[in-house]
Amino acid sequence: MSRFKRTLGLDVGSRTVGIAISDLMGWTAQGLETLTIDEEAGEFGLDRLGQIIESESVDTIVIGLPKNMDNSLGPRAEASQAYGQRLHALYPDLNIIYQDERLTTSQAERMLIQEANVSRKKRKQVIDKLAAVIILQNYLDRVSNHRI
Repeated sequence: MSRFKRTLGLDVGSRTVGIAISDLMGWTAQGLETLTIDEEAGEFGLDRLGQIIESESVDTIVIGLPKNMDNSLGPRAEASQAYGQRLHALYPDLNIIYQDERLTTSQAERMLIQEANVSRKKRKQVIDKLAAVIILQNYLDRVSNHRI
């Protein structure tokens, strides 16, 4: 087991969870995978997430918190917090952090359209993972600015 700890970033939706992971130094975020879940059926992909947490020596999870533009919390933000509470119940030693993620999905979509010229079908397959990368990178940048 590595002495370095990694951070996961999650973009939690009702049908998918985009997952990103930090490098060992905690400087950059890379897309890892997208879990298929079924929020209504109570299937949250926690077994697979647990495998990732264990195999990658994760000690912190940053969950995107989709606040409303007026800074209030709506149903999706509450669902993200509930997801974090489920994770914390299974892994009480994990640091669970919520990162404001307003507009990250639309930012990810713009990046895929403008910079990568990705088709609509392929965008759907990678957008949640890219949104998780943006959430995690924003967190890593914020934390590293405090270390300087």
